[in-house]
Amino acid sequence: MAHRIEGKVVSISDEGNLVTDIPNEQLMNAPAGEAVTVRCDEHVTHGIFGLDHSEPDFTLIALRGAAGTLELCIVGDSAKIMLGVRVGEKVTVDW
Repeated sequence: MAHRIEGKVVSISDEGNLVTDIPNEQLMNAPAGEAVTVRCDEHVTHGIFGLDHSEPDFTLIALRGAAGTLELCIVGDSAKIMLGVRVGEKVTVDW
């Protein structure tokens, strides 16, 4: 059975991460790894990472943010600047 969680970007962190309104708790049953697809605007990434990830710089990742919600980030850079996504943009998580 396919699962989908929908939300939106609600703010931008000081680091330029796109902070969503999708609580980390809603993602607890999502599988690890590439089976999860996260979309925002025309940008797509696979997997949801913790804050202790080791992904390379300039990689778009979804992570369980410290504030308790899903965030989209460009490792080592600003997702807001690199992606041009604004507050209010739709975010979907599928698996």
